[in-house]
Amino acid sequence: MAPHISESALAGLVDDLAGEVIIPGGPGYDEARALHNGMIDRRPSVIAQCATQADVSNAILFGREADLPIAVRGGGHSVAGTSMIDGALVVDLRRMHGVVVDPEDMTVRIEGGATMAHLDHACQPFHVATTGGRASTTGVGGFTLGGGSGWLERKFGLASDNLLAADLITAEGKHVHADTAENSELFWALHGGGGNFGVATSLTMRVHPLPRMSISMLLYLPDDAPEVVRTFRDLGLNAPDEMGGGIVYMPAPPEPFIPEELVGKLVCGALFTYAGPVEEVREFAAPLFALKPAVEIVTDIPYVDLQSMMDDPPGLRNYWSAEYLREFNDEAVDVFCDRGAGIPAGTATQHVLFLMGGAVAAGPSQYPQPWRTAPWAVHPFATWEDPAFDEQAKQWVRDVRADVRPWALDATYLNFVGAEGEQRIVSSFGERNYRRLSAVKAQYDPDNVFRFNQNIVPAG
Repeated sequence: MAPHISESALAGLVDDLAGEVIIPGGPGYDEARALHNGMIDRRPSVIAQCATQADVSNAILFGREADLPIAVRGGGHSVAGTSMIDGALVVDLRRMHGVVVDPEDMTVRIEGGATMAHLDHACQPFHVATTGGRASTTGVGGFTLGGGSGWLERKFGLASDNLLAADLITAEGKHVHADTAENSELFWALHGGGGNFGVATSLTMRVHPLPRMSISMLLYLPDDAPEVVRTFRDLGLNAPDEMGGGIVYMPAPPEPFIPEELVGKLVCGALFTYAGPVEEVREFAAPLFALKPAVEIVTDIPYVDLQSMMDDPPGLRNYWSAEYLREFNDEAVDVFCDRGAGIPAGTATQHVLFLMGGAVAAGPSQYPQPWRTAPWAVHPFATWEDPAFDEQAKQWVRDVRADVRPWALDATYLNFVGAEGEQRIVSSFGERNYRRLSAVKAQYDPDNVFRFNQNIVPAG
């Protein structure tokens, strides 16, 4: 049961905010509390739709004074629902989505509520980019502070590798700036530690030239999938750093490029993304073309369009997880394909294998991201509409994880998973890193105010 909030205290918050205060029964409440994941239906006590950094500070101070739990909503998915808590104050950053590109310094400053769509559209006119998520609806803040894995990572590194500075509001409502010179231990912790240390109101990131982008997306019938996956694996092991991509089992979507007889049927897709011209990706993927795909999509594509190509529509029920693999041998391929062939019927579920390596594995090793050494990542991504599929879909995700565990690291990219227990968090950072993160947490959030996340418990 949430504490009672006096009318005078609420009126004070309204006066203090340049943004908007939304409460149960008020206009826009149901819209403001709706999340990407249709499984989450929670009723916070107050939603503070912040418009400025000062708003964030005032909202946090209000929440603490009122003894309310405090959840933070950035721009994106929060698939586990941690940005919307019953009876809480929600610090909603979505009005703060400004992006300013400096093409001379090759940097970009991004406000805490921006999505990849905001970032990529701002960068596109300058033909620059930084590693973003694989959907335009991903929130830049949570994505980057959690590590940040996307199509360009093998060329440009993880999103967090490109983080130059961050501005946060702490649990005491104070502004803190972090970079390699100022609050450097906090800056280290922001490379994977997520929203544990404060509310990120802006990030400054490095951008890179990206004059060309192209893709090869080939769809096959499930019977051909084991050979397709093995061929993709062998190509991926020798791929240039400009090449990203993955394998995906999914129901064929109702798109103009999909033959009518395939729509809704299970297919296996082999996708290569390439930071370069289409002729080169076509040549590289030639062994996959030789396997006679049912559908071929090979084209130059603006990066901003690639980012929205696989957007998961809001409101579906979602349950995700991931395992990062040390190896992907023939036995692992067979296990992966068997589980892909058994995707729950009647859902929009995807069974994904991502190609890792490149600049991810070769990048900075000092950050708390032991999973970055993995050459492959398996990402069971269950989405569906009918609540009757809840248990079946969730069990399928758990089964995928169990099946590939013989080849998996103990660590995983926590942005890809929901609430899977404290040990999953500790192992994904590594015990030594976790202790160091816990010490940083104790310095900036000793009361664990920011606990609705992949939580790091403060040392003490």
